Amino acid sequence: MRRTVATLACAAVLLAVTPGVGRAGAAPPATVHSPTAGDTVGGYTPPPFGAGCVVHRFGEGEWPPVRLWFTDPLCVEYEKRDITADNGGALRFLLAEPSRFALAATTCRYWQQDHWSVQRSRGATPLVAWDGSYWFDRRARLAALRLTNFRVAGRTAGVGDVVAALADDHPELARALARYGASPGETGLAVTLPRSPWCGTS
Repeated sequence: MRRTVATLACAAVLLAVTPGVGRAGAAPPATVHSPTAGDTVGGYTPPPFGAGCVVHRFGEGEWPPVRLWFTDPLCVEYEKRDITADNGGALRFLLAEPSRFALAATTCRYWQQDHWSVQRSRGATPLVAWDGSYWFDRRARLAALRLTNFRVAGRTAGVGDVVAALADDHPELARALARYGASPGETGLAVTLPRSPWCGTS
């Protein structure tokens, strides 16, 4: 009973912050709305520019080179699995992050994939871990994020877990929420962005 109440509470919060879903049992929208639709929220979609983008891959704590600044579109993949206290991995991660954020700010179309794992020491069960995909297209006024394999102390957590918990007793609500994550440890959404003064529109 306690688990059911907690699950329903979590689902209610998700519905409250996702206007694209509406009441329980309402069918989710089939596509992400036009960027001119305002503060639309929808399910995750891959970046429209992804197929033609060269992915630049970086290892643990590696800084991206200055030559990539203002690349458009810019696609990167970061390894962040060694955020560990006992071997300096956490410090290397913290030192590299500012340059990575700065790089993202220089482009109009950006797609980042990364792989996270945070643990106290080497070989320990991660405190938190996930695989991420995040992108924005300032010209199209769209952005999206998706977390998969999200785990806290080894246990999955995400919209997909809520969907599984609701499937038997509340199938319509589960189907509505599945737009935002269907697998264990999965959560994803897409949103519209305000107009960019320097990127224009597509």
